[in-house]
Amino acid sequence: MPDQNVIVLTAPSGAGKTTIAHRVLEQMPEMQFSVSATTRPARPDEVDGEDYHFLSVDEFQRRIDNGDLLEYEEVYPDQFYGTLRSEIETKSEEGPVLLDIDVDGATNVKAAFGDDALVLFVAPPSKEELRSRLQGRGTENDQALADRLARADRELEKAESFDGVVVNDDLEEAVQETLDRIHQFLEL
Repeated sequence: MPDQNVIVLTAPSGAGKTTIAHRVLEQMPEMQFSVSATTRPARPDEVDGEDYHFLSVDEFQRRIDNGDLLEYEEVYPDQFYGTLRSEIETKSEEGPVLLDIDVDGATNVKAAFGDDALVLFVAPPSKEELRSRLQGRGTENDQALADRLARADRELEKAESFDGVVVNDDLEEAVQETLDRIHQFLEL
């Protein structure tokens, strides 16, 4: 892929990366959002093509086989997430591209783009706060919550391997720190 400015926000589920991503997009209209693909069912408030590209497991596998994905992972059994190459290629023509993806995917994007990618890890202030946020969503049953928390433990161990860590204790401060780091990266 040609030189592109790719910004990646990554975090354990519930740390606030999507909220921060939305705020960055509001304050940086030139930023393009890369909509991820997933096989998980849409939540009631989610829109196909805006929140995610919702694909069947068979369609996702076909995309893998065709080399259509920059990165992907089976996060939970039959629950895939990934970044379509077409999202980056098309949107990078309009401006810098923002990805909101999981930790393993962020590692793969950094490997693919090197210095053309800024990867920021959004960390919760504590594991207890993360648990509280996930429970507050009301979207997880007990097993799903336990799975997400176990995964979060593994992901938190990787935080320091990225270009920066933003602790989301105070949302306004976390958004500002994220914006400052993006502006510095883009030399704005």
